[in-house]
Amino acid sequence: MKLNFLAGGRLRMKKSIYIPGADRSETIDLPVSSALIRHKQGNVLFDTGCHPSVVDHAEERWGPLAKVMKPLMRADETLLPSLACVGLGPDDIDIVVNSHFHPDHCGCNQFFKKATILAHAKEVEAANAPGAEAAGYLRADWQTGQPIETVHGEKDLFGDASVVLVPLPGHTPGSLGALVSLNRDGPFLLASDAISIRQSLDTDIAPRNTWNVDALLKSFEEVRRIEKSGATIICGHDDQQWQSLRKGNEGYE
Repeated sequence: MKLNFLAGGRLRMKKSIYIPGADRSETIDLPVSSALIRHKQGNVLFDTGCHPSVVDHAEERWGPLAKVMKPLMRADETLLPSLACVGLGPDDIDIVVNSHFHPDHCGCNQFFKKATILAHAKEVEAANAPGAEAAGYLRADWQTGQPIETVHGEKDLFGDASVVLVPLPGHTPGSLGALVSLNRDGPFLLASDAISIRQSLDTDIAPRNTWNVDALLKSFEEVRRIEKSGATIICGHDDQQWQSLRKGNEGYE
């Protein structure tokens, strides 16, 4: 089994969302990523990054959200070119796992026509709730025609404990992580926005864009437990960590 980290975009946001005490004029640049898991039973993408149209037409796609999270990337820094660099196209993907349905995590779902989408049942419920668009759930990104298989608790994706989906609610009601256990490089927890940046976990402070702070702090505890068991925690948007990871064809096994 192989794990490859792929670029899915780049955003600029207010630093004070993540760092208490930061001046409101300060900004933070955040990588957006996807993870490709190549298993003998199928190819899995964990998150699909930003839709390529937001490179030049963010407000048309995202509306007011484009002012909150400003896209910075070039077209070749979105998911499909990143996937092509490892020799795969959209039809080679069997499963897409969406950690949650914000548009920087499911923006390219529409291209994976042959894939089954997996998401937590509570996330599907939140995305369908009244006022969901204002909460960042853009139907054009998450409801793209493929079957959506709902996850209710932990889910062993292939029945061999190599890829286990782990509920990590708090950022959104149905946020999911994925514990990927590799033979050579060991276990990785793809934590997505349960841990957007490492500093949040280290200081035990929830970012301001948290749906439920108590739930997120419990998820922090779960992430720490998994880390103590030997897993490398992969944060959703930590630029320092992103720069240190092997990316594209330079994957993990």
